[in-house]
Amino acid sequence: MSVEITKDNLTAETANALTIIDFWAPWCGPCKILDPILEDLEKSYGDRIHFGRMNVDGNQEIAERYHVMSVPSLVIFKNGRAAEKVSGIFPKSKLAAYFDKKLAEVQ
Repeated sequence: MSVEITKDNLTAETANALTIIDFWAPWCGPCKILDPILEDLEKSYGDRIHFGRMNVDGNQEIAERYHVMSVPSLVIFKNGRAAEKVSGIFPKSKLAAYFDKKLAEVQ
């Protein structure tokens, strides 16, 4: 299960080789579509990728820091540093291929 990210645990939770944080909101329809896709991928990647979620409601300052202007957005952290961001909904197979590429970059 992905970890709920807050301003208090952001640094600790991104101190991994590869962390993916899902910036979402409870009112966001596309976020609800992406949720089960990410849950499946999280099971597939086990301990190779650390997954987290941040509700943008009440965390606008952090969302802005990582240039999250729309939800859902995935921010990819490599060794504690934000490396890139993708926004929108993608099919499971496309996200898996993307995650595989990101894993190869950190290994």
